[in-house]
Amino acid sequence: MKKKSTKKKPLLSEQLKERIDASELSRYRISKESGVAQSTISGFMNGHRSLSLANIDKIGEVLDLELVQR
Repeated sequence: MKKKSTKKKPLLSEQLKERIDASELSRYRISKESGVAQSTISGFMNGHRSLSLANIDKIGEVLDLELVQR
């Protein structure tokens, strides 16, 4: 039986923020290509709002992200 690590893994939202920041695309470009309002992305990145699953899907497509289980 695997022992669970005591080290906390980053939340999915934190990982998404990291990928947005690491992207070669600007937030403006991500907004235009995904159809998610730039204000929505900015609010998410600043911790003022969350994203709907639909918006996570749209941004994930633009950034070519895939959810995998470790």
